[in-house]
Amino acid sequence: MFNLIDKYRTWIKVLIGLIVIPFVFFGLEAYMRQGGRAGDVARVEGIPITQREFSEELRQQQDRLRAMFGQSFDIAQLDTLEARGLLLDGLIAQRLVARQALRADLTVSDETLRQAIVSMPAFQSSGQFSKSAYETILRAQNPPLSPAQFEARMRYEITLGQLARSITETAIPSRTVAARLTALNEEQREVALSLVPLQPFVSQVKLDETQIKAYYDSNPAEFLVPQRVRAEYLVLSAADLGRAEPVTEAEIKATYEARANEYRVDEQRRASHILIQVDPEAKDEVRQAARRKAEEILAEVKKIPARFDELAKTRSEDPGSAQKGGDLGIFGRGMMVKPFEDAVFSLKEGDTSGIVETEFGFHIIRVTGVQAGKVRPINDVRKELLLMLAQEKGRRRFAESAEVFTNLVFEQADSLKPAAEQLKLTPRTTGWVTKSPSEALGPLNHPKVLEALFSAETIKNKRNTDAIEVAPGTLVSARVIEHQESKQRSFAEAKAEIEQRLRRREAAALAAKEGEAKLEQLRKGGDAGLKWTAPLRVTRRDAKDLTAELQREVMLADPLSLPAYTGGLRGADGYVLVRVAKVITPEAKSEVLQAAELARIARQTGAAQYDAYIEGLRVSADVTIDKNALETRPQ
Repeated sequence: MFNLIDKYRTWIKVLIGLIVIPFVFFGLEAYMRQGGRAGDVARVEGIPITQREFSEELRQQQDRLRAMFGQSFDIAQLDTLEARGLLLDGLIAQRLVARQALRADLTVSDETLRQAIVSMPAFQSSGQFSKSAYETILRAQNPPLSPAQFEARMRYEITLGQLARSITETAIPSRTVAARLTALNEEQREVALSLVPLQPFVSQVKLDETQIKAYYDSNPAEFLVPQRVRAEYLVLSAADLGRAEPVTEAEIKATYEARANEYRVDEQRRASHILIQVDPEAKDEVRQAARRKAEEILAEVKKIPARFDELAKTRSEDPGSAQKGGDLGIFGRGMMVKPFEDAVFSLKEGDTSGIVETEFGFHIIRVTGVQAGKVRPINDVRKELLLMLAQEKGRRRFAESAEVFTNLVFEQADSLKPAAEQLKLTPRTTGWVTKSPSEALGPLNHPKVLEALFSAETIKNKRNTDAIEVAPGTLVSARVIEHQESKQRSFAEAKAEIEQRLRRREAAALAAKEGEAKLEQLRKGGDAGLKWTAPLRVTRRDAKDLTAELQREVMLADPLSLPAYTGGLRGADGYVLVRVAKVITPEAKSEVLQAAELARIARQTGAAQYDAYIEGLRVSADVTIDKNALETRPQ
């Protein structure tokens, strides 16, 4: 109970990141009973994965990738048959695991669900769960979620998490392998570098116009200037609409008064405890022995109250709180099991309880702080109210304006002016842009917008594109105002660039030739007349100034045959020679690093076990895939 939040913290973080799941609206059992229809992408034991569900999951995956990597991320690379197949595999795996969870009667108690939600940082204000923040965030999702929908999804995800953990957490990593990998990763190789620079060879390269012209003729694609356009565009954004209509003080006050109960903070208490654990199924003699142990500790606490923290650290059997002197933090009613809660709220600040028995064992409790109940003042929640009201206004105005915007840019397709005037939007213009994604394009940096803007019809007729959703609550329409066809740069325009490129390429070849000759001398025991840098220490995690290939060669050098030599080109610098002088092994095992390596191996092994489990379910399940539906690009 006392470690519940820690136990589910990882899963909770995942859930916040994936808060909108395209299915499970009415709980696990209802989900398993849903029906199918024509056009389903796949069926798992008769349960469909619909085209709409698949398309929505793909859209959300793309939104998450844009959020992670920016609008310039090329979503087109995901619109392949292989990528859609991987996405479908994930949905099929979810169906299979859900089916097994239902068969195993896995459930999540209301208390577990409640604690998981109230502990989410996103739903907290001033360190406490905020119902208003909870509802505001749910309403801000696309589409908006009711608490019942979100809680059903949370229950579903935690249920599946229980089954997944029962498989992944049984992985037994090899301590011997972890120790060896840790030693290898911590091993250092002392090296020195010597550079055969590229620059002196540049002047030695002799080129004639025939060579330059031959390169130009052989690589026409390198000198193609892509077609480009200048465009005018309009953006209809819920966020902009919300900001355009200021929230008044009267609205803030009225909303605060209407939701006053949500801003009431009940009495909170802080407590520490010493726990002697007992299994609920333990025999009487075991329980009595545990009670006697608790009573002995209680006697010590009563004798010297100041030793409570010390005794909690040395005697408590709650691993989550013992090292903190038994501290459980601040909590309100309903967050602890009832006997524990009753004891805490019956004590005064600084008081210590007697023996309190719960399903977890025997507790000695000390109340270390009391925060009286209060109503949060309006100034404490003003930012929440401003955000909520602005978002509500923006969504309402967007819903009212989206159809008008869509119709106007379509019906009066020769100009964006009617839509701009009616909806009070400001037209914007671009400089010259190409079809390549770029952050500089702003709202136009979306594959569908660029595709529409560079379509033959849009360019030829200079008509508005359709209203395109580039993000939840954001529509864009654009039109071409000037166009330039792609063209080939002339030889005269490209000549200087080609000459510079060929000179550096030939110079690199000359530097490599000299560097390889010196490397051969070194390997035969010669001096080669080189100047070496001061020693550097390279590891498998830290390559210093080496390329990945040179780092690999250094780490593979035979420790029994040192010094060893290797070399290779390093970009525009030239040819780098490397002398491996000695191997430095860790003097002592790093327990922390070894534990981290063991945990990493456990995760990998657990993931492999889970993949094998899913594969086993899939082999024995009735799974059918409509390849034609899968190959159809989601609209």
